[in-house]
Amino acid sequence: MSAMHGSHSILPLRVRGLGLTLDGARLINDVSFDIPPRSRTVVIGPNGAGKSLLLRLCHGLLAPSEGDISWSGPAASDGRKRHAMVFQRPVMLRRSALANLTHALALAGLPLRERNARAEAALERFGLGALAHRPARVLSGGEQQRLAIARAWALRPELLFLDEPTSALDPAATRAIEAMIATIHAEGVAIVMTTHDLGQARRHADEVLFLHRGRIVERSPAYAFFERPATPEARAFVAGELVW
Repeated sequence: MSAMHGSHSILPLRVRGLGLTLDGARLINDVSFDIPPRSRTVVIGPNGAGKSLLLRLCHGLLAPSEGDISWSGPAASDGRKRHAMVFQRPVMLRRSALANLTHALALAGLPLRERNARAEAALERFGLGALAHRPARVLSGGEQQRLAIARAWALRPELLFLDEPTSALDPAATRAIEAMIATIHAEGVAIVMTTHDLGQARRHADEVLFLHRGRIVERSPAYAFFERPATPEARAFVAGELVW
């Protein structure tokens, strides 16, 4: 599989003046950025900064209180949702690993005759073929997360949102998932990922968005952010100090 691009692209994603207020609390405040095709953007910041909320807004799971989120590529108006999201704790249906994928493909409108073949190909692509007929909910945390990423990949997204995809996993599972992310990006899929792991951010970011108290305090190429953070908040965060 290769991602849609060029004249078939929904990207860039343009976010302008994004805000979210819930129960009187200002959680996202005047956030603006672009996500170009084939890019790797990592959103970092302290707990409670709004990282997960930002991804949910961009994916359309939450409605913003103000601002604009627009898919600005030439294929943005064709009605197909070419972005997928994987959560920190994936939701697995009470059925087999394979059926979790075919169910997602059914919801996406894929014809019945294509679902099994594409689901099986996704499992094989990421070394999960042996798990196809096991109940998804009895898999380990790492296996469930790999399955969730394979499920998202099977939808053939052009942009994949990943919310803390390895936060609860051991190093071996983390390595396996980072390898999946690298493979998917190499196929042309843009990645937007939140992480609390600065090493992971260094390995997987082309650009860093540093979020603090619902605002983007700093946005820069990854090498510049980690070598020369421009703001006191980012310098403290990169140094491992508590930032709140």
